[in-house]
Amino acid sequence: MSAVARAKSLFGLGTLTGAENRRSMQTQGIILLLISIFTFTLMDATAKYLASRYDPVQIVWARFITNFAIVMLFIGPRFGQVMRSNVPKVQVLRAITQLGSVGFFFTSLAYIGLAEATAIMDCNPVLITLGAALFLGERIGPRRIAGIIVALIGAMIIIRPGSGVFQPAAILPLLGAFSYAAGAILTRLARADSTATSILWTATLGTVVTSAVVPFFWQPIQSADIWAFLLLGLFGTVAQALLIRAFSMAEAAAVAPFGYTGLVWAGVWGWLFWGNLPDLWTVIGATVVVSAGIYVWTKEAEAMKKGA
Repeated sequence: MSAVARAKSLFGLGTLTGAENRRSMQTQGIILLLISIFTFTLMDATAKYLASRYDPVQIVWARFITNFAIVMLFIGPRFGQVMRSNVPKVQVLRAITQLGSVGFFFTSLAYIGLAEATAIMDCNPVLITLGAALFLGERIGPRRIAGIIVALIGAMIIIRPGSGVFQPAAILPLLGAFSYAAGAILTRLARADSTATSILWTATLGTVVTSAVVPFFWQPIQSADIWAFLLLGLFGTVAQALLIRAFSMAEAAAVAPFGYTGLVWAGVWGWLFWGNLPDLWTVIGATVVVSAGIYVWTKEAEAMKKGA
């Protein structure tokens, strides 16, 4: 969109064309997803820290109940109003998938490294793209197919099958990837609801379910770890809000490849906090992943500009 077009739109002197509006929404959705993924990896790093001290069930419970508390601070007496959904069945299914993705991934962190778990779970953009085509009717052009395939190759470079990463616990982030992808598709289907409504449904269901089982896995929380539990919920709430908004604004298949940037951040946190310096293959794989995402973005922008 040109500067003149933006100015006209801002001051009500003109309206955006369909192609310009779509391109703007896609770009905003991608930016929000990038910030969301960054915040999610901070949450994952915090969960990895806690995984060495507490049972995964307790960590998942802390993530959801803190999320619920933060949401309630903002909505207060409007709980019933915000909880009202246009698609309650979709929201229930979506909340279940969110609980599943968090539960599977956090549990895996007790057994495998953050970068490895993230790399395995980050096959979800492939699943999102395929799911968007099957259930949402979104088109999959050659550019998207190429970008997804190249990004998946980059993930495989990082994982390097046969290197010891694939152990029984590796199935957990893989299950998390399927659950995450399903949640992304359902988020698109629930876009008639507000972001606050979607977050509240997830936080409420997650809190109820985990509160019912956490007494069987409870370990006393050390005062020195309270900050980590609070950050876990804060990061999760912010990241989820951005994720919901991103998938509501842009086509799932268009933003999905950018989820691979989580591989880069997971490697950075692993190095900073645990001294696990990414090796050459990890750097190469991460470069391939990010390049594929940028390629898809630029080609999509060019295609929409030509159609303007």
